[in-house]
This record gives sequence, C-alpha cells and structure tokens, in this order.
Amino acid sequence: MFKKVFILLALFLLTQIDAVAQCAMCRTTIESSISNGRSNIATGLNTGILYLLAAPYLIVAAIAFLWFRQSKQEQQARLAKLQLRQKVSQLFSSNS
Repeated sequence: MFKKVFILLALFLLTQIDAVAQCAMCRTTIESSISNGRSNIATGLNTGILYLLAAPYLIVAAIAFLWFRQSKQEQQARLAKLQLRQKVSQLFSSNS
C-alpha cells in the first residue's frame, strides 16, 4: 500500500503540466515576450507557479505522513500493553 502511494506521489510530482492561469500583468508581460520571440520567460514563470503550488501540498503531505506514523506506533504500544495485561491476568487466574 505504501509503495503504491509513494509511486503515485512521485509520478505526480515529477510530471510537469503547463499552467495557464496567471495574473493580468504577468500574462501581458508573457504575451509581449512571446510575440518578440522569447519564450524562456513564460517557461520560467510557469515553472515558478508550479513550485509555489506544490510547496503547501508537500508540507501537508509530510505532516500527514508523520501523524500517521506516530499514531501507528502509539497503536502498537497500546496493543502490546493490552496483550501484556491479558497474559498477566491469565497467569493470576490460572494460579487461583
């Protein structure tokens, strides 16, 4: 399960999709630079927008992963305590 999620996340992050939503001033600058034959400004701006878009999602994903891992460790600790209590109660009940 973890491998599938990791592979899906890696593919999602490594796939580059061109962004078309930009503010009016950025759009005007890009249109004028493209009409002059320079498309590197547009490519750089789109890449920057994608980085800004991905950063909050990566932070949320990291927090969710750490939270999940911590809760799983706590659950295993609770289960170990419960099993220990059951063994102790079985020992006391068998001696009586």
